[in-house]
Amino acid sequence: MADPWQECMDYCVEVTKQAGKMICEALQKDIAVMQKSSPVDLVTETDQKVEQLIISSIKEKYPTHSFIGEESVAAGSPSLLTDNPTWIIDPIDGTTNFVHRFPFVSVSIGFTVKKKVEFGIVYSCIEDKLYTARKGKGAFCNGAPIKVSGQQDICQSLVLTEMGFKKDPEHFRIMMDNMKAILTIPVHGIRSPGSAAVNMCLVACGAADAYYHMGIHCWDMAGGAAILTEAGGVIVDISGGPFDLMSRRLIIASSRPIAERLVKEITVFPCGRDDTEG
Repeated sequence: MADPWQECMDYCVEVTKQAGKMICEALQKDIAVMQKSSPVDLVTETDQKVEQLIISSIKEKYPTHSFIGEESVAAGSPSLLTDNPTWIIDPIDGTTNFVHRFPFVSVSIGFTVKKKVEFGIVYSCIEDKLYTARKGKGAFCNGAPIKVSGQQDICQSLVLTEMGFKKDPEHFRIMMDNMKAILTIPVHGIRSPGSAAVNMCLVACGAADAYYHMGIHCWDMAGGAAILTEAGGVIVDISGGPFDLMSRRLIIASSRPIAERLVKEITVFPCGRDDTEG
């Protein structure tokens, strides 16, 4: 039986490569930076242009499909996941990295049908690493199969997270306390590459063993979730329950024991949902 979504994925790969080329070209020029919700929530003209390129290209070919894009949502579009085939797009995941020319900058696209991720594409364009995964077909980097490390021992693990400014002092304290709790297990270390999608792919290819985050968005997670899952990884809610794409929080790991240990160590703070207002 033919895969009904393979054509969508093949087309998406080509569009993603075009987007990555646009980002790399922009890195050679002066970057005009604007603020969104805070002095550290950044957006550039390139974010907006890349999203326009991706959505216009896909909409021309698939006019009945739905879209959730980071910059579209920032401009007031709804962030509502339905059963309709939906493209979830982060045009530049790692905008702060892009602004500083720190080399972990990615285009991330996840494609859902009936609210389930069918495929994901993450292009770490400065590294020229194209991660792809199709449901039930495995995960790949530049066409070569990838898989998680399979590490079972949290004490032998390298853990990824992201740290940054928090408006709420209590949230900031919890963020720092969580890092302290994990470091004193002890683990081999904590790293913060600056792109959620790249973080998920690093776990997927065995370069790290776990990643946790609260306060990200569906466009940060959708593409990487497909790649991580197809690479044999575990993905759960930060509370240990089932992963919810709209929940703005997750733990991923190379094995269930590591995921379960992180659940025990991490204190949760509220971060809202992508599919509700406020």
